[in-house]
Amino acid sequence: MRVPFFLDGQVDANSLILRYLLTAAMHFVVCSQLALAHDEFERPPINYSASKPENPVSRLQAEIDRGDIVLRHDPHFGYLPDLLKKLSIPVESQMLVYSKTSLQRTQISPRTPRALYFNDQVYVGYCHTGEVLEISTADPQLGTVFYTLEQSNEEPPRVIRQMDRCLQCHGTTNTQNVPGHTIRSLYVDAGGMPILGEGTRRVDPSTPIDKRWGGWYVTGMHGEQTHLGNQVIRDRDAPHPWNNDEGQNVPDLTGRFKTSNYLTPYSDIVALLVFEHQTHVHNLLTKANFTGREALHYQEEFNRVLNEPPDHRLESTTRRIENASEKLVEGLLSVDEAPLGSPITGTSGYAEVFSKQGPRDSKGRSLRDFDLKTRVFKYPCSYLIYSPGFDALPDQVRDEVARKLRDVLDGNGGERYAHLSPEDRTAIWEILTETKPDLFQRVPAQ
Repeated sequence: MRVPFFLDGQVDANSLILRYLLTAAMHFVVCSQLALAHDEFERPPINYSASKPENPVSRLQAEIDRGDIVLRHDPHFGYLPDLLKKLSIPVESQMLVYSKTSLQRTQISPRTPRALYFNDQVYVGYCHTGEVLEISTADPQLGTVFYTLEQSNEEPPRVIRQMDRCLQCHGTTNTQNVPGHTIRSLYVDAGGMPILGEGTRRVDPSTPIDKRWGGWYVTGMHGEQTHLGNQVIRDRDAPHPWNNDEGQNVPDLTGRFKTSNYLTPYSDIVALLVFEHQTHVHNLLTKANFTGREALHYQEEFNRVLNEPPDHRLESTTRRIENASEKLVEGLLSVDEAPLGSPITGTSGYAEVFSKQGPRDSKGRSLRDFDLKTRVFKYPCSYLIYSPGFDALPDQVRDEVARKLRDVLDGNGGERYAHLSPEDRTAIWEILTETKPDLFQRVPAQ
């Protein structure tokens, strides 16, 4: 059995193999148990696996099939550079993770991290010696859809949709029981193996910075606040807490591994912050979509069986839509976001690339503007409000979200929204009414 570990110390090979097998077995058992949740979205009205996706990746494959575009193969990186270009994914978004916690785990270590790239809708994973590119995308009606692309150029490139093996971990309680993303922070040894005895944390915007990024490389300046990134535990028996002074305020990753095997020498801290916000809101959008459609489907069946009028509304239908909409609004408005303890600056240029995308109002303001002093965004209302996933919400859900947003921005949100100052609320309202003018059209003023 070949186990491609890359180590900086003397470790017994049999112990490594056993550790790897135990970790893989635990990973499989936990994910398999959680995967029972995905049965819910395999039934009507969602029909996840049986439904045809309509998203940037499916459209790209259709263009390839028609011969409209050619996906070029690079001798060093395979299809990665041209795929990113075709999908408009900036290389500045590169993030690097070295924990063995994904599909191609045998290819991942601190010396051969897995690279991730993303834009508003698509995520691409790359392993230096991997056989496939891993792709996921936010589909407006299906939530996260997963694909792989073979890195060999022996045959025409074909993006293949993946089902069960991805949903074992990406369609569980960790993703709110919808197809989505989950991010982990954990301690990792010199071979990239998670040290499960030290615990693992699911990361979202509420996670304190000092608990984030275990198993990830992090480049950028962040002052005196600390994080768990850039840390490799070479001696599991060393006294706790493990010192990570050398992992803080790292400008680039030169000298830590062969950075020429990657598109940039960075794993940008601002990209990581946006990534965590975006995956969280994507999951909430999918949850609100599925909950609304399922509630309305049940309502329709109830009315049909009991000969109720089509517009008859069960109290439970209203309640389910209100609850899902409330959680989405909380995510959009960064409720419970962990504060930044010091100003943050990235080093890859990602912040500049991200901010330029707009849209902007007549005063030049954008929901993509960063604060990065005490919080991530200057105007804390998610830019994903412009996304196809938001626009695809059932009318009843979208209207409820707009109503709740209007209440909050009018100052009636209560303690949950106390982090928004009057100036914040006014700015967000003005930006939204100019850049998404149809949002509040169906919601009367109070």
